[in-house]
Amino acid sequence: MQKNNSQTRTSKKNRIITNVLTAALKLWLKSQVSHVAQLEVEIKASDRQLLSGCIPWVSVFASHAVYQGLHLTQIQLVAENIRVNIGSVLKGQPLRLLETVPVVGELIQEEENLNTSLSSNLFLVALNDLLIKLLPEYSANSKSVTWQKIKLDTNQATLSATLADQNQISDLNISLQLELLSGHELKIKHIKVERDTVEQVEAHKELYFNLGADVEIQQLSLLPGKLVCCGRINVNP
Repeated sequence: MQKNNSQTRTSKKNRIITNVLTAALKLWLKSQVSHVAQLEVEIKASDRQLLSGCIPWVSVFASHAVYQGLHLTQIQLVAENIRVNIGSVLKGQPLRLLETVPVVGELIQEEENLNTSLSSNLFLVALNDLLIKLLPEYSANSKSVTWQKIKLDTNQATLSATLADQNQISDLNISLQLELLSGHELKIKHIKVERDTVEQVEAHKELYFNLGADVEIQQLSLLPGKLVCCGRINVNP
């Protein structure tokens, strides 16, 4: 009987620590976004591991989250061997990562949310950088660019914008395809740029991007009305 009581107390203690950590992790995740419709967190760990500040496995699911103006339709993340400041968390302080955490995940981005993200500074910087690489003469310093719409289709994306140049407004359409050369390298190919239906870029032009050592993309698929991305990213403390 005493053994059973001891096991029960240990189990309750484990659940309490797990519940505290789950709540702290949810709070930390919510602090990273301005909005999230659904957020689910699952932790798998023993009491000894938790008390040492190690979380062997964590799963996070979020839908319709907004991060720095980026509207994310759905994201599923899994991380292992996370080191956190458990002592401080149990005292009611915010959760903090102690080491870099490799996170494996899948992002599903619907076209509607992608277009809602056009007002995000992060997204605008990326789009304007792409435009300048394609058409250096249309630098942000001399031209006013307003991105209007992104359309996703099978293996292809089409970006529409308006350009204001010396009180003259014109329509700009860019169609392109994406190809992963490696987990860190992305190629943009089959580029077609039209300004008021006049072609602006040679058909064989290609662009290459290095995504950095903290990113490793395993799959990047463009589908009708949807983008799917699977891979790994390092989350630094």
